[in-house]
Amino acid sequence: MNSKLHAVCDSQGRPVRLHLTAGQVSDFKGADVLLANLPEETQEILGDRGYDSNKIRQSLADRNITACIPPKKNRKSKPPYDWHLYKKRHLIENMFAKLKDWRRVATRYDRCAHTFMSAIHIAASFIFYLKE
Repeated sequence: MNSKLHAVCDSQGRPVRLHLTAGQVSDFKGADVLLANLPEETQEILGDRGYDSNKIRQSLADRNITACIPPKKNRKSKPPYDWHLYKKRHLIENMFAKLKDWRRVATRYDRCAHTFMSAIHIAASFIFYLKE
């Protein structure tokens, strides 16, 4: 049993939106759900190589949101990205590390996705409100 957690964080690295997909599902499916209803004040999005697609870039550009996503290694035309802005992505990785501090989330004891997701939401609410 495999799963993949997609997340949107604020500028301080606190989780704002979370979405769980099956492990074999492409990152594009998770991105479609999370990026559909972003807040109006969103100016930039940082993502890893798994979210590199023309469709995602175009949907963000249509809403005047800067996409800072490094291109995949096998991409023929590599769009530019702000390398210095991409350094802020460590905040997202730190958020995932804090989620995995919760043993129940790290080991995924729950078989049902909705039960596992509720454990993630509890851990994420602690991270959001008890941010150092």
